[in-house]
Amino acid sequence: MKNGLLYFLLCLAALVSSCDGTNTRYHIGVSQCSDDEWRHKMNKEMQREALFYDGVQVEFRTAKDNNQYQINDINYFIDRKVDLLIVAPNEAAAITPSVEKAIKKGIPVVVVDRKILSDNYTAFVGADNYKIGSDVGHYIVSRLNGKGNIFEVTGLQGSTPAMERHRGLMDALAGIPNIKRVGSVDGGWLQSQAGEKVDSVLRVHKDIDLLFAQNDRMAIGAYLAARQQGREKEMLFVGVDALPGKDYGLEQVISGVLDATFIYPTGGDKVMQIAMNILEKRPFEKENILSTALVDKTNARVMQLQTDHILEQDGKIEKLNGQIDEFWSRYSAQTMFLYACLVILILFAALLGIIVRAYWMKNRMNAELSSQKKKLEEQRDQLISLSKQLEEATHAKLVFFTNVSHDFRTPLTLVAAPVEQLLEDEALTSRQRSLLQMVHKNVTILLRLVNQILDFRKYENGKLELVLSNIDLRAQLQEWSGAFRALALKKHIHFILDVENGQADYKMALDAEKMERIYFNVLSNAFKFTPENGSIVVTLSAIAQADGKEYARLVVSDSGSGISVQHIRHIFDRFYQIDVNHAGSGIGLALTKAFVELHGGTIAVDSMEGKGTVFTIDIPVNRWSATEIERKESEGIGIPSRSVVEELSEAETEEVKPDESKACVLVIDDNADVRSYVKSLLRDEYVVIEAPDGHTGVKMAMKYVPDVIICDVMMPVMDGLECCRQLKSELQTSHIPVMLLTACSLDEQRIAGFECGADSYIAKPFNSKLLLARLRNLIANHHRLQQFFGDKTTLSKEPVSEIDKGFADRFRRLIEENMSDSELSVEELGSKMGMSRVQLYRKIKALTNYSPVELLRIARLKKAASLLASSEKTISEITYEVGFTSPSYFTKCYKEYFGESPTDFLKRRG
Repeated sequence: MKNGLLYFLLCLAALVSSCDGTNTRYHIGVSQCSDDEWRHKMNKEMQREALFYDGVQVEFRTAKDNNQYQINDINYFIDRKVDLLIVAPNEAAAITPSVEKAIKKGIPVVVVDRKILSDNYTAFVGADNYKIGSDVGHYIVSRLNGKGNIFEVTGLQGSTPAMERHRGLMDALAGIPNIKRVGSVDGGWLQSQAGEKVDSVLRVHKDIDLLFAQNDRMAIGAYLAARQQGREKEMLFVGVDALPGKDYGLEQVISGVLDATFIYPTGGDKVMQIAMNILEKRPFEKENILSTALVDKTNARVMQLQTDHILEQDGKIEKLNGQIDEFWSRYSAQTMFLYACLVILILFAALLGIIVRAYWMKNRMNAELSSQKKKLEEQRDQLISLSKQLEEATHAKLVFFTNVSHDFRTPLTLVAAPVEQLLEDEALTSRQRSLLQMVHKNVTILLRLVNQILDFRKYENGKLELVLSNIDLRAQLQEWSGAFRALALKKHIHFILDVENGQADYKMALDAEKMERIYFNVLSNAFKFTPENGSIVVTLSAIAQADGKEYARLVVSDSGSGISVQHIRHIFDRFYQIDVNHAGSGIGLALTKAFVELHGGTIAVDSMEGKGTVFTIDIPVNRWSATEIERKESEGIGIPSRSVVEELSEAETEEVKPDESKACVLVIDDNADVRSYVKSLLRDEYVVIEAPDGHTGVKMAMKYVPDVIICDVMMPVMDGLECCRQLKSELQTSHIPVMLLTACSLDEQRIAGFECGADSYIAKPFNSKLLLARLRNLIANHHRLQQFFGDKTTLSKEPVSEIDKGFADRFRRLIEENMSDSELSVEELGSKMGMSRVQLYRKIKALTNYSPVELLRIARLKKAASLLASSEKTISEITYEVGFTSPSYFTKCYKEYFGESPTDFLKRRG
């Protein structure tokens, strides 16, 4: 119903807009060359004539006697895509190209008053300026009785009326030898300009009998200049236009200022009639010449009476037109009011219908809501029951987990103690000591994780207590921060500890062990998520909060990746992990929050993705004497600061130059201990290079092009699956076998790995012998492929993948196209293939067991053999054609490859 009402309103709006009488059928542009009374009269005539046609909009623009302005006006009308263009050119030569441009655009052009230097227009309306000039000449002959001196004031020299009137005048005076034209000036159609120039002329010429100006304005200007010199009675003044009105040509003839003038008709009504004939496809004449006539003292008064009567009629017509507009406005307003009333009535009816329907729907919905309410109550009871069951199950799981954690401590202790004793044995080899240190370190980490779980369980049960002592927090922070200096240097992180050096006393009653764990948990989190060349700033300051208590504020800020709004609200929840690709139990920050709250403090986090994270910890400052502190025994093992830092630190990636005598293995794993262990297994048999994450691993694989890649699946920055997918999609690395290591053992996860292009899969914890066996098999299989392709010159065989096939095809075409170039180098081949020299060498060697140089030489020898067998060319010609630098070297290489010299082959062929 709402859609139907909206459709009705849209239709009604369209109907109202169609009745407002403002629809435009034709848009006519008028470009006038100047702005004077003659142009004003023409414009009024065109506007008045346009009233007799429906939907005609006329837009006027004046160039003010400036060619560039008029060109801009014409371009404006062309861009507006007017239906017809009316142009009164300022200067013919300058305006002609613009008029022709409009014609080419399909816009009809009516040229008025002045012509252009082309016949490429639709119609012309105006007087015959040549005839006007000729009539003036005949009048001068008659008025001066065939004898005298005349002076001419012309219009703008580049305009066609000025040129044609002058030519008509001179032709009329050509046969009258006693009438002399003593000179002329360009008055530019303007009274002031003509007056200034005539003033100068009169000071030179003293014998002028008649002054002819090509329009009345210039004639009046000349008269005023003569009057200033007292010579207005010495000569006659003749103009052209004969406009009615005060101070115009007709009145000046009556008053005796001008001796005569000639009617130059405006013809605005005629222009509009021709324009409408063109637009409405009616017949019209291309050349429309308006009539002219002499006006002197004999007929000036009669003409004035006629023009006054015409002006009076024009005024009445304009008044009637205004009244019609007013009546039409009233009619439109009344129509709109009527439609508005109709719309209101319809809306009222629709609203009434909606109210009735809503009442009926409300009754039906009430019945449905009652039914749904009963169902919701039943579901609520079920949810309450399920919630209780879930809480009991969670409690049982936590109890079980806590008990298992207790059970972990005994075997871990039994592992840790013998390892420590073995480490004291001086007879250990360096490799044995390294492996034992790795075991000891990871046992310590497991103990710390178990202790965190037990402490968190104690906190939940309300059994975790503080063991307070007076400590100097400033000194402790400096000591604890020292353990992170080496890690900061290794990761190139700018690490700053800024402690307020004022009068603040940071000796406080704290649980030193728990405070240390608070600091290490927060700072470890900052180091884990801060990239290389980042920064971490720790500040300690004293503040006073609203409750009047003094607090020590510890702020840890980093420039890491930041935390999204979605994760930041859950960051202190137990077992919550932001990124599954980062190792962790998910209780570190939850336990940190518990320790802070035990001290009566608060912890808050503020973060923005891509900008970093800020942790703010406020601890109340309590200073007790030693006798006032109640010391209680607390379970658990403290966090060895060294183990935490060791867990976070990563061994620097060793830059290794691959040894061609050994296979090269790239190990990609975010755990430095795993990389170190794998490297210790492989170093005797392989050259091993390392990468701490998938992104770095892809870069190193493209740089070194190893023989095989061992990659962990769960890693930060880029996981193993994405890393494998990128390696298999890159031209330089697509042939390299990839072995994935993962703790995930589900078939679905294995399938995902194989879909990414993995060649083998080994689950953690893995057997070292199994890893070595799989690795040997992958390399052996790859070598068999090399042998297969290499022995048969792989450039003519199918590679193992579409990427390698495309690579081989491109390389083959490149060799064939450049075979004759004896200067062709591996660097140039690599550049054209989009690879470095090392990358091209490793890729070709891996696929074919040949170097690029050897393949190029083989291709040249095979081409030479074909030419020897199929052409009559000499050995020297073939030598240079296939790119060898000398026949002797070619003969040597040919014999080594084919077992006979080119000469022997030719003799045998026969």
